Amino acid sequence: MSEADTPLRPVSDQVHDDMVLPFAVEPLDVRGRIVRLGPAVDEILTRHAYPPAVARLVGEAAALTVLLGAALKSEGRLQLQTRSDGVVDMIVVDFDAPDRVRAFARFDEARLAETAPGAELLGRGHLALTIEQGSDIARYQGVVALDGQGLEEAAHQYFRQSEQIPTFVRLAVAESLTGAATNWRAGGLMLQFLPASVERQRRADLAPGDIPEGASVPEILEDDAWAEAKALAGTLEDHELVDPNLSSERLLYRLFHERGVRVFAPQPIRAACRCSNERIAAMLRNFTQQERDDMVGDNGKIGVTCEFCSTYREFDPDDFKAE
Repeated sequence: MSEADTPLRPVSDQVHDDMVLPFAVEPLDVRGRIVRLGPAVDEILTRHAYPPAVARLVGEAAALTVLLGAALKSEGRLQLQTRSDGVVDMIVVDFDAPDRVRAFARFDEARLAETAPGAELLGRGHLALTIEQGSDIARYQGVVALDGQGLEEAAHQYFRQSEQIPTFVRLAVAESLTGAATNWRAGGLMLQFLPASVERQRRADLAPGDIPEGASVPEILEDDAWAEAKALAGTLEDHELVDPNLSSERLLYRLFHERGVRVFAPQPIRAACRCSNERIAAMLRNFTQQERDDMVGDNGKIGVTCEFCSTYREFDPDDFKAE
């Protein structure tokens, strides 16, 4: 992302799906990214034929992971994983820099059928973000509690606890009718307050939980620029993030034109899985001979289905016996 990139003038109304657009609102000391996912998220969700409520949650997780992962350099990997006691007890989303995303979820069909529409599906547990940036940089993992909140609030909690950077996240997922077909779309917006002065980033600490009754807590006022940026971003409607006829540039102009917004080089995104015959064969070699024998099906083959892309592969058990 280069500071010399062309400012957002004139505003382009050309819609680009499966794209992350970095931007800056310099008068407010704000930088951010907007993601619009079309065919990529539709491919991920339709592969699994998730029920709509589960598909929306996985779509949100994919949009959030892309927003975060797009900050990685040309090499690196970010994984978002939730584990909880909710109807959707696990979500895993992988982002491989610079542009590949894959995702899957595990859920309880019986519990889902009994759940009221619009109810939170994540339950209680944790959300983990794991970042790998090559062998020369230590692996990083941040974990936040899930306590019945959605992914937006979990992301806010992560940045408050782990990054300590004032951050605003908005996510949206919807089904779009194109002719006779229905396609999934997802979008996300992330703002971060990054002033030159660290003091301007200060916010009130999280409640310690054991503060004596009646004790005074120092009040830290929110910076006016950040308050304004959040107020402007707060006018964003869900449908604007997933509108197939609204460009990312036009949407940013709607939000921040009074202050001036500058965009940088866009980053394409695609749905892609890491699985291959070679990778799965290597995984099978890690099992004992007895374990592999137990995997053999009625057709005499070892069948393996990738959890992410649902690709089914068969292997001849004799190929492993000589090893």
